[in-house]
Amino acid sequence: MQTLVIGIDLSTTTCKVIAWNAQGTLVAQARAPLAMGRPHSNAYEQDPHDWWRAAQTALKALSLLIDTQTVAAVAVVNQRETVAVTDADDQLLRPAMLWLDERRKPEVDTLSAVLGLERLHRMTGKPHDWSPAIYSLAWMARHEAALFRRIRHVYDPHAWLVRQLTGVFATSWASADPFGAFDIHRHVWAEPVLQALPTPLSADCFALARAPGTLLGRLTPQASVLTGLPVGVAVVAGGGDGQAGGLGIGVVRPGMAYLNLGTAIVSGVFSRTPDTAQAFRTMCAVGGDGYVLETSLRSGTLLINSLLRQFFHIDVASQPDELLVLERAAAAVAPGSAGLILLPYWNGVMNPYWDQDARGCLLGLSPDHGRAEIYRALLEGIALEQAVATNAVVAATGQPVQAFVAIGGGASSRLWCQIMADITDRPVVRASAQEASSLGAAIAAAVGAGWYGGFAEAAEAMTQGGETFEPNPALRGFHQELLGIYADVYPRLRDLFPRLARLGMA
Repeated sequence: MQTLVIGIDLSTTTCKVIAWNAQGTLVAQARAPLAMGRPHSNAYEQDPHDWWRAAQTALKALSLLIDTQTVAAVAVVNQRETVAVTDADDQLLRPAMLWLDERRKPEVDTLSAVLGLERLHRMTGKPHDWSPAIYSLAWMARHEAALFRRIRHVYDPHAWLVRQLTGVFATSWASADPFGAFDIHRHVWAEPVLQALPTPLSADCFALARAPGTLLGRLTPQASVLTGLPVGVAVVAGGGDGQAGGLGIGVVRPGMAYLNLGTAIVSGVFSRTPDTAQAFRTMCAVGGDGYVLETSLRSGTLLINSLLRQFFHIDVASQPDELLVLERAAAAVAPGSAGLILLPYWNGVMNPYWDQDARGCLLGLSPDHGRAEIYRALLEGIALEQAVATNAVVAATGQPVQAFVAIGGGASSRLWCQIMADITDRPVVRASAQEASSLGAAIAAAVGAGWYGGFAEAAEAMTQGGETFEPNPALRGFHQELLGIYADVYPRLRDLFPRLARLGMA
């Protein structure tokens, strides 16, 4: 009896592999760390060979914890907007450029000018922002021209692992899509975008993109020896970790949104059509033929941990008790943080402004504000930003967002979940699944293995609910007024940010 599926979750810092059963119960897990290179202050790179070594290590460890003959299929979910390139012999040309790499920022305006912003957005679903990996390729073409001319294969992390596992050069729609060079309507690589690069590339250089849940290949004898899994195990298309996380908590129908309170704050609502607007970026969903309308704030727990460390001298990892004391103090502060508002744009702003020069600020500081007020203002500021983002999605699409399902490290904070519910005026369900992205991969594997008739049926069987935080109706009027003030802050500061950026470069 094949009673298990495996979700391989290749994130930026870890490769996690988890065996799940048909009810979505975690049976066993293993992981291996990943190193990250910093050749320059704004550059982030990784050796793709390390992706495969980490996957081997983790899968080999997992194989000792389960009966591998019961494994029906595996699927991969991956860090998005990361790119690796190889030559005609499939030899690596350089380290992979990660999604964090800021060297590609200047390429956005250049490539957008060639194609036209509206056309690029409509075709790929990606607004004017440096996140998509196509801009990393544009940077390579401009700054590493000789190397770029040798490129014959372009990999996302999903395609890299699938190649090692099966020998097949293939990936998922939902992993190809974050390149920003994928036609989300036709589900093919967008030749006009590839031809607009400083040195054009052919779509033949990119992995065959297949629908999530599709069989891509089977485990080779060599991969079997290296991983401990049986020869011939099905390898099924998964997708990007963001979309997979939504699937792993059951967001497979309109009206529900996932809310990842992680390093970044990422929320997505399922849509049956590829709507585009400045309020969101449009992603191919892992759960079938639909789409995810995704909002993102780069400053999430990364900002919180940085502020705690730099200003409050609290290291979250080594001083969890200090953080609990601060949370209790912040919970005692009245909503509104005693007149303090925080704009959480420490790393610029994506939707709806798409302004990489924007920066964070604290508005309303006085001698009466202490650590508790500032910390609460931080949690409220991110919640206010999410409320603005979600309301913009609703206004642009006409589709209601009735509730959030929260995942990520920040979801462990009861205070933050309640603040998020109160300010967005929507219930927040704290998902019981702690490894939602891997579970999303497992659901794709289960569909590919034929366990269920489709993604909706699989998600219903394999996901569960959790504790619900209801918005406080007594605070609704107050928070609507606070939200009105918050929504005015960035527009009033917008013209100052580029001036500050120029001054900082002087």
